Amino acid sequence: MKVFLQSIFLQLLLTPYIGYRGYQALPPKRWLRWPFIGLLALELAIFLFGFCFVKTLPDQLLIPIYYICNTWYIASLYLTMALLCIEVLRFTHRRWPWFPQWITTHGQAVKSTLFAGIALGITALMLHANWVVNHPVVCHQYLTIPKQVEGRDSLTIVMMTDLHIGEMIGKRLVQRYVALSNAQHPDLVVWVGDWLDYESRFAEKAHIEEDLRQLEAPLGVYAVNGNHEYRANRFAKQRWIRQTGATLLIDSVVQPDSTFYLIGRDDLINRKRRGLHGLLEGVDTRKPLIVLDHQPLRFNESIMNGIDLTLCGHTHNGQFWPYPLVMKLIYECPYGYYRKASSLVYVSSGIGFAGPPYRVGTRSELVVLHLRFEGK
Repeated sequence: MKVFLQSIFLQLLLTPYIGYRGYQALPPKRWLRWPFIGLLALELAIFLFGFCFVKTLPDQLLIPIYYICNTWYIASLYLTMALLCIEVLRFTHRRWPWFPQWITTHGQAVKSTLFAGIALGITALMLHANWVVNHPVVCHQYLTIPKQVEGRDSLTIVMMTDLHIGEMIGKRLVQRYVALSNAQHPDLVVWVGDWLDYESRFAEKAHIEEDLRQLEAPLGVYAVNGNHEYRANRFAKQRWIRQTGATLLIDSVVQPDSTFYLIGRDDLINRKRRGLHGLLEGVDTRKPLIVLDHQPLRFNESIMNGIDLTLCGHTHNGQFWPYPLVMKLIYECPYGYYRKASSLVYVSSGIGFAGPPYRVGTRSELVVLHLRFEGK
């Protein structure tokens, strides 16, 4: 609900501002100005209609509404940023006149051209941002764990986080993710939270569990909960995840083979989740210890318990610029490889996306971890 209220607030704030400045910038002709205002009013009406009837609308109508409104939501942010930059230039010109005379002489033509250029530029940006989420990159990470392992000197793990199957991510993209994972020939596949977005019904109706059962890894597929698994129908989501063939680890420890341990933590949203110290009772800490923990927090707990590698997601690396800058203020490591004392961490930006199907200044990624075990 907090996210929806934030969206409504920004829509009601930004759309009228863009409409006001766009009306001024367009040539003073009704056939240009009024359709422009009409389109903005229609989008706002569609957004409010979708919000008010989100629980009763059929999916065939709801999904296009989400797509239209999410697209405008992101475009309006960048339009507003561009217009505010122009506001700053106009303000400085009023205080200290510096515009060339041809700009002041042909003010209306300059406004129209500039507004059209901004609109075209943001359209190109949005097209590229959508292409990015539909074409995840494969990110290879080569890490060394300083432990001697009898019977194994290396391990290849495919790591995927933040799939967010739902209204925006469906069967086509999931099939692409599965093919991309299988092409890496991993020993092990791990899903580090947020398999599903808000509702499980989209995955259930499309039988996406059948596609995920095609994941190939000799040592198996393992998953942990993310914060989105706790939203809406939590137990239905867990049942669906188990139908994919993955082993769901909720504060539990497994050995995919005898050479290392995989520790799956419940999401931090569960305040009663077990501590690492309790999970490691009876574990041979001389073997490599790999933790799956959706949210990249509490790295000190990993260090205190001798964890060799922690794998996280959750942040999306901000998903849209300038949010990556905000993530750096919130998280010790919002994205990428990080070493703290003797413990290694990798935080993925996620293979999917949350909400709008766009990424600006970030990437959708499938991470391939090439681990080597070497004794000190």
